[in-house]
Amino acid sequence: MDDKITKEELLARANKPAEEAMRLHPFYKGKIGIMPKACIRNIDDFAIWYTPGVAKPCLDIRDNPEMSFEHTNRGNMIAVVSDGTRVLGLGDIGPAAAMPVMEGKALLFKYLGGVDAVPICLDTKDPDKLIEVVKLLQPSYGGINLEDISQPKCFRVLDTLRKECEIPVWHDDQQGTAAVTVAGLINALKIVNKNISSVKVAMVGAGSANICIAKMIIVAGVIPENIIMCDSKGILHESREADLSTKYKEKWEMTQKTNGEGKTGGIPEAMKDADVLIALSKVGPDTIKKEWVADMADDAIVFVCANPIPEIWPWEAKEAGARIVATGRSDFPNQVNNSLGFPGIFRGTLDVMAKTITDEMCIAAARELAKCAEDKGMHENYLLPTMDEWEVFPREAAAVGRKAIEQGVARLDLTHEEIYDKAEKTIRNARESFLCLQNEGFIKLPEE
Repeated sequence: MDDKITKEELLARANKPAEEAMRLHPFYKGKIGIMPKACIRNIDDFAIWYTPGVAKPCLDIRDNPEMSFEHTNRGNMIAVVSDGTRVLGLGDIGPAAAMPVMEGKALLFKYLGGVDAVPICLDTKDPDKLIEVVKLLQPSYGGINLEDISQPKCFRVLDTLRKECEIPVWHDDQQGTAAVTVAGLINALKIVNKNISSVKVAMVGAGSANICIAKMIIVAGVIPENIIMCDSKGILHESREADLSTKYKEKWEMTQKTNGEGKTGGIPEAMKDADVLIALSKVGPDTIKKEWVADMADDAIVFVCANPIPEIWPWEAKEAGARIVATGRSDFPNQVNNSLGFPGIFRGTLDVMAKTITDEMCIAAARELAKCAEDKGMHENYLLPTMDEWEVFPREAAAVGRKAIEQGVARLDLTHEEIYDKAEKTIRNARESFLCLQNEGFIKLPEE
């Protein structure tokens, strides 16, 4: 990246994908479809795939319910479920308007993880109805990916479904973002030679993503009292019980665990002497000031992940003294993108038929993701792999699958090598199928 690039040029670059999206979405009229995976040698095969032959596998599933994972695509199929109340940075745009995002998610699931994903946008904002519908969908899917659901209800929806469902349910905006952030943090701390158990962490933003990140970095080794979290009203501290304890239960729970020094004030006070900043908050570039970064500890680590404009431009953070800077953008070094997490995590989860996705499974994925970058030679501008390093995903899958087995939440007991080989074959098949369809003209290339 050229440090002399202007704000106008960056904004023009940021707007280019939106311009192309408006051209290509109507060109394809959607990003996913359904293709058969069973052979059709001649018309007689329909007697096998449909009536009368299909009655036998139906009866087998009736007598042995888990055979549904053998006789159908259930074991490789998930639902991407949203109510459209918090779509990207667009807010509550409704379920129909959320469909392009959910289709895009399904495309990424298939191409990066070999996972068949079905977008389901529900016309309700009632968390109890969301919970009910997902529970009713269980017989058709091997897992559920919750997406773009507003807080605070997203916490209750996820927590309830994780407890009450027999298939894995996760919320990518929470657990996916958290897993990739933990991976980046692990490698950043190695580069600056700081111990995770001793660093002070300032967190700007107290939405679902940052609250889940806080929980997961604690599991990874950060001391809770060393975290200072800010929302739009300032630092979370126990004197704010009146405005937090009733409406924002998760924020209040985090308040009681963190901020061991009892700091008050706003972002500047939270960042002073911090080793790490993790910001998922208001679009920048002036949300975080250079002088606040300058007040951080030596060799500061700055994660500013608002999109499309980070809370502070990376070069400004560097000028202020930050050693390592990560953003949510692919055109800057060190992109923290949950697309590095969910395809591999779900791949491993499905391949061992896990009943849930635990925080420890996410940490296992984070550690393997960090190791992938370390193996290739991590440095200050390469904390994490990029999405085109597809070998990352089977490695994550194997780490996640083994952790599920260790924790006793998997239905299958496979070795690390067996999980890796299965994931690698499935993902390779998905990518080569895309390429074949494209090369043969079944997926048409748009005109330039």
